[in-house]
Amino acid sequence: MQTPSGRSPEGVFVTSRLRVWNYYARQPHLPPICLRLRALNRTLRYRRFMRLEQPHRTERFGAVRIHELQRVIELDSGAQRGADQGGSHSQLVPPDAMRVVEEELVVVIPCMNETRRVIEGVLSGIPHDCLIILVSNSARQPVDRYEIEVQSLEQFCRSAERPAMAIHQRDPGLAAAIKAAGMPELIDDEGLVRTGKGEAMLIGMAMAAMTGRRYLGYVDADNYVPGAVNEYCKAYAAGLHLASADSPYSMVRISWHSKPKLRDGRLFFSRRGRSSEVTNMFLNRLVAEYSGFGTEVIATGNAGEHALSLELGMQMRLAGGFAVEPFEYVELFEQFGGVLPVVSAHALPHSVPVLQIETRNPHFHDNKGEDHVKGMRMQALNVLYHSPVALPAVREAILEFMVSEGALVPGQEPPRERIYPPVGSLAFDTFLDALTSEATSFRQVGRELAKVDRHPFG
Repeated sequence: MQTPSGRSPEGVFVTSRLRVWNYYARQPHLPPICLRLRALNRTLRYRRFMRLEQPHRTERFGAVRIHELQRVIELDSGAQRGADQGGSHSQLVPPDAMRVVEEELVVVIPCMNETRRVIEGVLSGIPHDCLIILVSNSARQPVDRYEIEVQSLEQFCRSAERPAMAIHQRDPGLAAAIKAAGMPELIDDEGLVRTGKGEAMLIGMAMAAMTGRRYLGYVDADNYVPGAVNEYCKAYAAGLHLASADSPYSMVRISWHSKPKLRDGRLFFSRRGRSSEVTNMFLNRLVAEYSGFGTEVIATGNAGEHALSLELGMQMRLAGGFAVEPFEYVELFEQFGGVLPVVSAHALPHSVPVLQIETRNPHFHDNKGEDHVKGMRMQALNVLYHSPVALPAVREAILEFMVSEGALVPGQEPPRERIYPPVGSLAFDTFLDALTSEATSFRQVGRELAKVDRHPFG
């Protein structure tokens, strides 16, 4: 048999593999050499490694190991077929390992009144094997924005041939399901789930727990760059793969490379967020008070984009509103820091690695104003101030800062944020029964995804 170039493929190195493959693809029966070429083509197509900076410093707080910030060096470091594993300067994460994590990863998108085009961009950035859960708190009057979001989700899933789930945060049926399952703290005076980002994340975790998957990641719905969303998810997969080698309790937190803003008619790529700078400073102060050495290891106190193993997430309490992300650090210190009495005895033998990854894509999102930034900052300091692991020096420094910012008057204490029980305390059989029968906004797109017998953490 002759190829289009006139050569026999047997034993010949084919330089134009694509042309030869296209020729044989039209043939009814493929010779063995072409079957091998097809398998090689499929293997090389996906064998693209991700290269991360090697972290050299780790801070310990009891069992919690906080790795210093590590940069993404290469999003695609090529098909590494040799023995190179990155050496002392970098870590190579193989694509097959990342795909294993992605197949076990649920990505929750908390959403509130974002435009359809922005949501579609976020959806398109999430890797195909990840399961999407949309938790919306968008307005339903005078225009039902949630229905528009669900239509976009359904259309995307039909085109991409993938499943998803969606729920509206203020659905009375969801509130009934949460209350019946044993978490009345989440319900407000109107009988509905409280408004807030932390509350949306808790709902997303509860739904993720019933899919049988092992990992959970969060991506904000206001991200204007699909490529950034994709990089976040790839960083989740790489980080969780690396962290899970040490412990089933793991967390990956994203620090974006820059947040562009318009200044004097041109883009300025800011390296730090106005809220994160303050939150990180006080979290590092807390760690330093115990170690006796100053540190700047925590760079992701307000990380909206982060992922964790569900085995860890199901044991953690969550804070309401925008206190949710910084409180995750506080909760890790309280549960696994060895300072307070042990709450979960079976968790202490394991270390709890926290990886922090600086991504390459700029973080473009909607500017919600100065009041939003101040609110995030103060809610973070509220949970830190009232934590039993915060030493007097840390509390005094927080008070001084809040008074100087005009958030408190001298002698006044910060308000307490709402702290909810761990999601693992829910009665999932009751929750799912009530959710499917009473929550009219609950959607499972593509196929049935939530089942109680898939919940492995009870």
